[in-house]
Amino acid sequence: MRLKTLALCALTAFSIVGLIGCGNTGTTASSGNSDKKIELKFWHAMGGSGAKGIDELVKRFNDSHPNIHVTAEFQGSYDDTITKLRNAGNGKNLGADVVQVFDLGTRYMIDSGLTVPVQDYLDKDKYDISKIEPNIAAYYTINNKLYSMPFNSSTPLLYYNKDIFKKAGIEKPPTSLEELKAMGPKLVQDGGAQMPLALTIYGWYSEQFFCKSGIPIFDNNNGREKAPGNYIANNNKELEQQLTVWNELAKAGIAPNIGRKGGPDEFNSGKAAMTVASSANLRDTLNQVGGKFEVGTAFYPSVKAGDKGGVSIGGASLWMINSEDKARMDATWEFIKFMISPESQAYWNSMTGYFPITVDAAKESVFKDNMSKFPQFQTAIDQLHASNPQSQGGLSASFAEIRQITEKEIENMLNGAKTPAQAAAAIAEQANAAIKIYNDANGTK
Repeated sequence: MRLKTLALCALTAFSIVGLIGCGNTGTTASSGNSDKKIELKFWHAMGGSGAKGIDELVKRFNDSHPNIHVTAEFQGSYDDTITKLRNAGNGKNLGADVVQVFDLGTRYMIDSGLTVPVQDYLDKDKYDISKIEPNIAAYYTINNKLYSMPFNSSTPLLYYNKDIFKKAGIEKPPTSLEELKAMGPKLVQDGGAQMPLALTIYGWYSEQFFCKSGIPIFDNNNGREKAPGNYIANNNKELEQQLTVWNELAKAGIAPNIGRKGGPDEFNSGKAAMTVASSANLRDTLNQVGGKFEVGTAFYPSVKAGDKGGVSIGGASLWMINSEDKARMDATWEFIKFMISPESQAYWNSMTGYFPITVDAAKESVFKDNMSKFPQFQTAIDQLHASNPQSQGGLSASFAEIRQITEKEIENMLNGAKTPAQAAAAIAEQANAAIKIYNDANGTK
């Protein structure tokens, strides 16, 4: 289904800084000319070590595939990339063959009509899907069809200062925010921490609390059967309960308001006994701590003790664009298979800290060497395996906007402008409005 212009305007209001023009800049090889090198464009949103890793993998692919040449093009942030996609007429004129899109863009990409599900090529190639981590593939699988190929996946972890915990006489980090209430004062009084938990105002963390509690965010099977019609996370007051605990921790100084950018800095400097961050942050965290204290990692905490759910992945996946050129699309599939090969994923993991999404990557010496250097990463692997497909998060083409709405209202609550009940009601109201705008414009309900 092709998205209408009205929806594009409504959905990009929260992230667009400027619009980037699109054109077919790639060199297209005719399907009937097998002697001509096929030129592919790969749009990505990786900077720093991720960009270096992308460039090296693309070089390795080009060196080993003389009839195909891939050009990697940095598009800016995830939001920048999807903004460019939203302004594309169709896949044929997009000028890209494979695009890295963040997890929140999944429902939009399915609805857009720009792509071909990778499941089509998995089936044609008789690819053994059991080689892909099932709890990662589950996020991008809708109605038993894998729409995009997972590539850079991560989950949130609880990072804790083992030295502070030892001084405080506490052996294990908390498994829930309720448990944190009891140990918080001891971490300050006996452990010497300035704050027990540096908790960033980040919508992803709120979403993970729903995964841990097993509560869906949207109707229509959390937006997985079809585009959601309603935001239902507060129907049973689950969101209000979550925000109430968060607010209590802030008022008690256990998890003080550090804004949308705080968290890792307070932890890395030794001020905070704990923080929450992506598993992909582990390498940078260890580098910045630099041996000042021993860093421990633990599973992401639930809000209430006894919650049985797991965590949902973040990060991004690779989408095949429907260029309507069989040779280019076949070549694109070869590139995607290369990017998820055990060798490529072991290297990617060593460069970035993202999960290797291919099971056999664990057999590679590069992966083994990296795990021996950074044993804290085993926690992320264990947490991934301890979760289940049912814990995967919701899907909505309005999700990125809803995440920003959530962050704004949590900030209002922590600043004392709203009660938890008022903040929860405001999130639900604005989220439903965003969903309605999208559905009305596109007829997706």
